[in-house]
Amino acid sequence: MRRIQLLFMIGLSLVVTLQVKAQMTAEERSAAASYMLDTSTEVAKIVNQLSEEQLNFKPNAETWSVADCMKHIAISEDFIWQIMDGALKTDPDPSKRSEVQVTDEQVKMFLEDRGQKVKTFPNLEPQNNTGSAKEALKTFQASRKNHVSFVRKTQEDLRNRYYEFPFGKTDTYQVLLFLSAHTRRHMKQMKEVMVHADFPQ
Repeated sequence: MRRIQLLFMIGLSLVVTLQVKAQMTAEERSAAASYMLDTSTEVAKIVNQLSEEQLNFKPNAETWSVADCMKHIAISEDFIWQIMDGALKTDPDPSKRSEVQVTDEQVKMFLEDRGQKVKTFPNLEPQNNTGSAKEALKTFQASRKNHVSFVRKTQEDLRNRYYEFPFGKTDTYQVLLFLSAHTRRHMKQMKEVMVHADFPQ
């Protein structure tokens, strides 16, 4: 009887441990929210300091302008969030945790690295956003505000729901990191345009 009771207590302890790990830690919640806020503030600072001529300058026909980058960021914000929404409609599955081979830092590093260029999906091309760069910024900021609010309040199990990116399986907490890293990636692209020799002064 004592052995059965011991096994029961061990099993209960494991269940409780899994339940605790299912929630974001306070540090994870703070890190994700700060990353989202920081990248939102940074991109706004870039766009708001530029004139229309500067925003729309292109070094060549194949290169996006700062405005193009901002439009792409705005479109992508809600597109990536749809990935989150879809994943949250699935049941948490701790048995697949071992399939997530990328770390949080690797997700951020992969996305922020401009050394590897990737062509975006046709529906995320800048021309699909016909407003100005500053209108796109406002759209992005409104969406990002909602997404930060989600991060601060959610009790969803983000570590045991998943999404398969081309570079590997991530959990949905890492999708949040992907969102902000994607913003920073294209901020770096904006800065590449801004240091071009022919960029308007």
